[in-house]
Amino acid sequence: MIHGAAIAYALIIVGVIAFQFCLMAGAPWGRLTQGGQHPGALPLSGRMVAAISVVLLVFMAGSILSAAKIWVNWPRWMGWVALGIQALSTLLNWITPSRSERLLWAPVTSVMLTLALLVMLD
Repeated sequence: MIHGAAIAYALIIVGVIAFQFCLMAGAPWGRLTQGGQHPGALPLSGRMVAAISVVLLVFMAGSILSAAKIWVNWPRWMGWVALGIQALSTLLNWITPSRSERLLWAPVTSVMLTLALLVMLD
């Protein structure tokens, strides 16, 4: 079960990374991210945030996969850090002022949080 949860978590992250790359390329999805402040494409600063998010997401996926002993051999505390970041992301997506962002990402990040918790509490 732990392996399935970790793999599902990583696969969802692949989808989120794809979304971030689309944002960086100018997709008009600003209302779905970063508080929904930009109804169209993100400005350069928002695209930079998306790029930083990609790095963070790769770290989080690697940390959870490592905690499940599937990939790499990072210290377990890194999985706890990823879990903390995931919990914060989930909270922020539930309280965002953007209704569109909340409807899309709150459920997704909640599932991700549940999967990360399953891995880390095993």
